[in-house]
Order: sequence, then C-alpha cells, then structure tokens
Amino acid sequence: MSDPGSRTSIVIPMLDEAVALPRLVRVLGTLHPRPVEIIAVDGGSTDASRDIAQVAGWTVLCAPQGRAIQINAGVEAARGPYVCVLHADTIPPDDFVAVIESSLADRSVALAGFTPIIAGPDRTRWGTTFHNWLKTWYAPLLVRPHLFLRGVRLLFGDHAMFFRREDYLAVGGCDPGTPVMEEADLCIKMAERGRVRLVGRAVHTSDRRIAAWGPVKANWIYFKIGILWAFGARSRLADHYPDIR
Repeated sequence: MSDPGSRTSIVIPMLDEAVALPRLVRVLGTLHPRPVEIIAVDGGSTDASRDIAQVAGWTVLCAPQGRAIQINAGVEAARGPYVCVLHADTIPPDDFVAVIESSLADRSVALAGFTPIIAGPDRTRWGTTFHNWLKTWYAPLLVRPHLFLRGVRLLFGDHAMFFRREDYLAVGGCDPGTPVMEEADLCIKMAERGRVRLVGRAVHTSDRRIAAWGPVKANWIYFKIGILWAFGARSRLADHYPDIR
C-alpha cells in the first residue's frame, strides 16, 4: 500500500532476475514513504521472476524484450506523476522516495539520478564506481558540450533515474530501437525540459558484469559502447554488451 501523498511510481524492467529480486523485494518493502506502486515489466523471463514480483504485490506487466520497450510500457502504465526506473540488481536507500520527490520539487530539474556504488558480496569496485561517476561529466563534455554547459549530465541505467511522467511522455520516452544506452539518449531528450543532474545520494548495484569480465575488460566495454553510441553506431551496441545474470 502506498503512503498518502506519495507521488512516485517505481518501474523495474526485468528479464530472468530471480536471483536478484528477493533482496530488492525486501528492501523496497522497507521504503518510507512508500511509492504509489511498483511496476515490474517483464521481457519474457524463463525463471521465477514474474512469480516473485507477483507474490511481493507488485504490478506485473509483460512486454517485448528490450529495456527501452519495457521502460516505455512501465511509464505509460504508471499512476504517479513521478517515475523512477530501477534495475532489479540495484538497491536503493530507505528514503528513496523522499529523495526523488524533494529533487523533483525543483521545477528546473527534468531528470536526475543517484550515484551507483558497484559492489559484490565480498568487495566494492571503487575504481569502476569512480570511473562511472567521472563518465557522467566527461561524456557530455566530449559529445554534447553545449548541453554540458547547460548543466546536463549523461546518466545510465544503474543511476536509478527519475523524472516527471509528463516530461517523459512529451519527449517520446526511450527509443525502442536502441538496445543499449537508451538512458543516455533519454538524457539528451530530457535536456529540452530542464536540467539533468546527479543527486548527492547513492544506490548500490551489483558487480556481476565486472565479476564475469574482470575490471579491465568491463571498463573497456563500458568505454567502447559509449564511443560507439557517441558516433551513432547504435545497431552494433548490443553485440558488445551481452547480458550477464
């Protein structure tokens, strides 16, 4: 049940996230204030993801696989005027909703996100965490300097991005033809509506890609897909960014 006066819907695009979901369910159950709703948008899971979400009391939608498509479906269905897109392997603080709503009370902010701290069960990936933070600054400076000077940062999925639903719909949402980096595209679009910024709070996100690839390879892949995106090679992005569960 949502708290009276809450304005935030949480949208979780998911695909075969049965391992990550139980922890997220526990944490979202402790949020204060609570969100209007939690919407899980499933892209065709073959594990117990949908069952876990339904037992948790979340709204479960099904959509064609593709994070942009799933996010669009979730935002379209959302009842709250504010929407946060949260990945299934990202854990927010207990005042998550309060931070979102206080940030969007500033009408100059169109889109914002948290700083992800990348960690696994036995270590925190401080090097990659720092590089990801730095990338929110140097990426727009390199590829969209005019937007950088207007206060726009490039954010990515692990940032738990949030925005006003009306602004998202007004700019057309995420591009369904973009398989990776759809969040960076959204930042560019949302710059038409106001500032894109990081708030001074953190979320914790899984290091599963780094654990699978190793830190050097992982950071090289992150850098490479950013360059491909910047130069318009959108159709090749998914080939360089395989799913890791």
